[in-house]
Amino acid sequence: MEEMEEELKCPVCGSFYREPIILPCSHNICQACARNILVQTPESESPQSRRASGSGVSDYDYLDLDKMSLYSEADSGYGSYGGFASAPTTPCQKSPNGVRVFPPAMPPPATHLSPALASVPRNSCITCPQCHRSLILDDRGLRGFPKNRVLEGVIDRYQQSKAAALKCQLCEKAPKEATVMCEQCDVFYCDPCRLRCHPPRGPLAKHRLVPPAQGRVSRRLSPRKVSTCTDHELENHSMYCVQCKMPVCYQCLEEGKHSSHEVKALGAMWKLHKSQLSQALNGLSDRAKEAKEFLVQLRNMVQQIQENSVEFEACLVAQCDALIDALNRRKAQLLARVNKEHEHKLKVVRDQISHCTVKLRQTTGLMEYCLEVIKENDPSGFLQISDALIRRVHLTEDQWGKGTLTPRMTTDFDLSLDNSPLLQSIHQLDFVQMKASSPVPATPILQLEECCTHNNSATLSWKQPPLSTVPAEGYILELDDGNGGQFREVYVGKETMCTVDGLHFNSTYNARVKAFNKTGVSQYSKTLVLQTSEDTDSEEQTPPFPVPSERMPLRRMSPFSSTLNLQPSFPGRSYFDFRSSPHQLSLHSSLQSLNAPGCNFETQSAPYSQLVDIKKLLAVAWFAFDPGSAHSDIIFSNDNLTVTCSSYDDRVVLGKTGFSKGVHYWELTVDRYDNHPDPAFGVARMDVMKDVMLGKDDKAWAMYVDNNRSWFMHNNSHTNRTEGGITKGATIGVLLDLNRKTLTFFINDEQQGPIAFENVEGLFFPAVSLNRNVQVTLHTGLPVPDFYSSRASIA
Repeated sequence: MEEMEEELKCPVCGSFYREPIILPCSHNICQACARNILVQTPESESPQSRRASGSGVSDYDYLDLDKMSLYSEADSGYGSYGGFASAPTTPCQKSPNGVRVFPPAMPPPATHLSPALASVPRNSCITCPQCHRSLILDDRGLRGFPKNRVLEGVIDRYQQSKAAALKCQLCEKAPKEATVMCEQCDVFYCDPCRLRCHPPRGPLAKHRLVPPAQGRVSRRLSPRKVSTCTDHELENHSMYCVQCKMPVCYQCLEEGKHSSHEVKALGAMWKLHKSQLSQALNGLSDRAKEAKEFLVQLRNMVQQIQENSVEFEACLVAQCDALIDALNRRKAQLLARVNKEHEHKLKVVRDQISHCTVKLRQTTGLMEYCLEVIKENDPSGFLQISDALIRRVHLTEDQWGKGTLTPRMTTDFDLSLDNSPLLQSIHQLDFVQMKASSPVPATPILQLEECCTHNNSATLSWKQPPLSTVPAEGYILELDDGNGGQFREVYVGKETMCTVDGLHFNSTYNARVKAFNKTGVSQYSKTLVLQTSEDTDSEEQTPPFPVPSERMPLRRMSPFSSTLNLQPSFPGRSYFDFRSSPHQLSLHSSLQSLNAPGCNFETQSAPYSQLVDIKKLLAVAWFAFDPGSAHSDIIFSNDNLTVTCSSYDDRVVLGKTGFSKGVHYWELTVDRYDNHPDPAFGVARMDVMKDVMLGKDDKAWAMYVDNNRSWFMHNNSHTNRTEGGITKGATIGVLLDLNRKTLTFFINDEQQGPIAFENVEGLFFPAVSLNRNVQVTLHTGLPVPDFYSSRASIA
């Protein structure tokens, strides 16, 4: 029965109910506590004024919650009547069990009646401390609420069943053991509380104090109070009103508001409701049983989780220890190689030292001997040996000049430990979720009506199947090389349309797409065959200025050519011939000339004939920096053409466009240069390290420069120190010649040092590394410098 104790305590005072009354919302409250939380309302809201105006239909009128705000969800500590400016505001307190309550708006008038029977202030309202429903009291006040005699009986039985010693009912914190009970007050006191609250003087001197055990017996033997009608206090309940769902007396049936209601015998309804409550308890008992079993299961889970955690931690420690052991073994092997190289270098150098020492001793001896010979004054004797000595001196000199004075071994160790893959693997070391994985996305469908080719560009569009329920996180578009070779990825992302530029003219490409999510990748779509246009004269090419079109698809550069066209595609300008087979779809476009005879196509008041050659325009690339792949410390502005950094450490940012063929040139101007930092410029792979200076790993080829000099760097190897640095306003040029596989740098239109790197091939992205002391702006779409073009033509 310990769990039932909270049901027997008042939400206001936190103690067992004393003379509980039933509010219309079915919640209970002590009669004394109900009086303490009364709030006086304006006259216009009284039940008398409502009935006088004909708006009242019940003895208890619930207030409009928009007008009455007797509690604050923000825990402001105050409740007020919001409808009138003159309404009193009452401080809000909290009961011991956390329910917000309201003390009286004014002191109760002096009366000789007990607090429970004293009249309440006129026009008062009460708010239920549990559901917060508010209602205005009628003339009967709190006497209009029925008393919960059943709850009183349950509390009496509960208290009698407790075997522990009776506690004082007035102690505020830890109740002490009661020493007496007042039969008139019906309260248990300890000695300090009795002296403080029940002094033996005045009216209280006549009260009878008995031991706690005797008081418990007297409580048990006291007759149960009979529930009386709230409207007719001298009458007992005899019938049950079915419509109002409450017991009534015979006067209520003859004179009161229940005269026309359906009533039934009180005993019969008592038995019926007991039966209904028993049936409801059966279902609740089943749920309680399930809850107990569930709690047992949860407690078992706690133990199992602890055991599994210990086991998993031991397994994790064992796996990490195994990795550490393997690393230590590899460390020992590498150290052995270093020691071997060390011993080899020392042996070579020591051998050379020994050889040179012997040779130097012989040379010194010859020199001293020759000097002594020169001192002789016998000409004939000198001439007899002079020729031989001269030959020996020249021979010895020649022996020293044949690399003898060049070290046979360098002091540098020609060993470079490449630990970046291992570090990357360590950083990527993570747990694999051992749970049922979600399915992979469905195979994408190519939308043939939106796919087209134009000149040497191809636009492809795809979508997920209509009934697909598995979302895709992105798509991978692949093209072959136009000669039936292997497929290569040309786009990875979330978009469903992509234009690939820079394809070869008059070539046939195969395209396919697949979707992916965290679980894996889908099957490939059907292969689409695309035919690019023939390479005709410039008069039959599309004008190189923006033309309104129905859509602007995402554009990507083909890895098979160096050209990049940023102009929109022209759907509707082509007609297609579709041929379908079970495994392959074919699409062929034949473009009509947009500059046919008689067509005067102009833009910005310039005829098409005055525009630049389309082939020259297609030979340059326009691009910006890529925020998606850059380090998070990089700050972008000017449409992603200007970058700086928020960190003092070097951070890497790449361009959006990658190059694999052709000659490409771009420049960067230094907008800000403080404290002599070392920005780096060059090219890099897509997976270059973004948190170190460009060129620190083997994925980047760069030139880093300060205010006085520059160096070339790749794989953390520094070469070709060159005088000449940068300041604010300087221009750095980067020339990537993939035809000759070289990378060259320029500062203020002058070549900086020799050709920086040779034999560069693959897919490269423009790259820069900088810190917060540098800001640079990218300039693209630039032609190759004339002096380099002429040099290349001569070569």
